[in-house]
Amino acid sequence: MSVADGEPPLARFGGAPPPRAPWLAEALAMAPVRSHFDCAGASIELLTWGDRGKPGLLFLHGNGGHADWWSFIAPYFAQDRRCAAISWSGMGGSGWRDRYSIGAYADELIGAIDAAGCADAGPPVAIGHSFGGIPLMYAAVHHTQRLRGGIMVDSFVPPPERKAPGWAVSGKSPPRYSSEAEIIMRFRFAPPQDSAHPDVVDYLARHSVREVVGDTGNGLQWTWRFDPRMWATLDRSAADPLVEQATLPIGLIYGEQSALVSADHVARLSARLPDCRFAAAIPHARHHIMVDQPIALVAALRVGIAALETR
Repeated sequence: MSVADGEPPLARFGGAPPPRAPWLAEALAMAPVRSHFDCAGASIELLTWGDRGKPGLLFLHGNGGHADWWSFIAPYFAQDRRCAAISWSGMGGSGWRDRYSIGAYADELIGAIDAAGCADAGPPVAIGHSFGGIPLMYAAVHHTQRLRGGIMVDSFVPPPERKAPGWAVSGKSPPRYSSEAEIIMRFRFAPPQDSAHPDVVDYLARHSVREVVGDTGNGLQWTWRFDPRMWATLDRSAADPLVEQATLPIGLIYGEQSALVSADHVARLSARLPDCRFAAAIPHARHHIMVDQPIALVAALRVGIAALETR
């Protein structure tokens, strides 16, 4: 059963969690250690899996997301790797800033490597989905010695144009809802899509909301966890002029049906990169690959990481 065009993917469940598939339950049972570290005055949410002293992987989420977008992907690497995921400032469980920049996000990336101990066995590989690939590209140039390489997962440099920004990118306060069930039913992706894994969507949605004091000061309401002011100060194009300077090995993974990253876009980006090790499409996947084809993404990342680590 799929949702109608434009309908939020969890609306049909009425706010109740859908049944959880065994593979997802098994992955989430490997719960991360949750902590925070300070980066230039902002408290940054950090999730870690696996033992220190092993080769590091750092997972970077997309716009409006949070570190738990990787909580059912990172455990597949934790036996042999020290894995970490962060929530960017202004998103997830991290603090908000007065102003945001790609350079500051790259600093958070480097801070996460140190706080998580991801470099104990040498520089780690960073994996950035969507917006997460932009600070990754910036760090690949300005913090070259701190990374072994990077994988951009349906990510875009330069970023796509937004023709009609909504409240989520305009700085306006997001809507508030009277219950968790009500806001969960409103959760949707950008760009909009459904998923054959509603249990994954539900998990992401429940980590995307928070309780706040109601507008009248009486009782609690529910709203989204990201800062709507972020795009008012952020220049997403900051990494684009740096692509030709990114001498680290980079790999590109994209969804074959992505609405944001086309095969032509990937071909142009791979031609600009000094050391593009691979470009691979995930069949039957749209922009949010871990929502459409999570196990295929794990397999592609395993092959891609090996390609980056081969000199």
